[in-house]
Amino acid sequence: MKIYTRTGDAGSTGLFGGPRVSKDDARIEAYGTVDELNAALGCVRSVGAAGGVDRSLDQQIEQIQRELFSIGAELATPNPDEHGLRVIGSSHVTRIEGWIDEHESGLEPLKQFILPGGTHAASILHLARAICRRAERRVVTLGDQEGVQISDAVIIYLNRLSDYLFVLSREVNSQAGIADVPWQRPQ
Repeated sequence: MKIYTRTGDAGSTGLFGGPRVSKDDARIEAYGTVDELNAALGCVRSVGAAGGVDRSLDQQIEQIQRELFSIGAELATPNPDEHGLRVIGSSHVTRIEGWIDEHESGLEPLKQFILPGGTHAASILHLARAICRRAERRVVTLGDQEGVQISDAVIIYLNRLSDYLFVLSREVNSQAGIADVPWQRPQ
């Protein structure tokens, strides 16, 4: 099978089990942004242990990447129930909440906003968090369209995932001995 098909040369793409749509369709924007998030998490993992991503964190991020592929498949399909593609549920959200609690337990409580940055891995995690927030917005936009049914669990998952990525960026910095940089109002 060739990687190029030429079927998208006119600006349309085919949905799984569905019609062809414009490449700027809300559905394409939603699962494309989830794909972008997944790629950013791949960048975090590529930093590796030398960059503050130990085996435990790498395993968590890999699990999330697998789940993001499932979310992408659900979003790319007009009738995901028909194809058995609704995979993400409350147990996935609960697991992420547990990870957040675990990682946050050793961090200083936040008293104000912080600036994104720090180690290479933490900086990419901050970027991934921002992409995750955009993915959540794109999924909500898709769900607002008439006749489109988006699983509540997917929206909740993305919301919780952005919180997880924020906490993880702080933990990676903390483990590297890099303090959060508080936001200060410009003079």
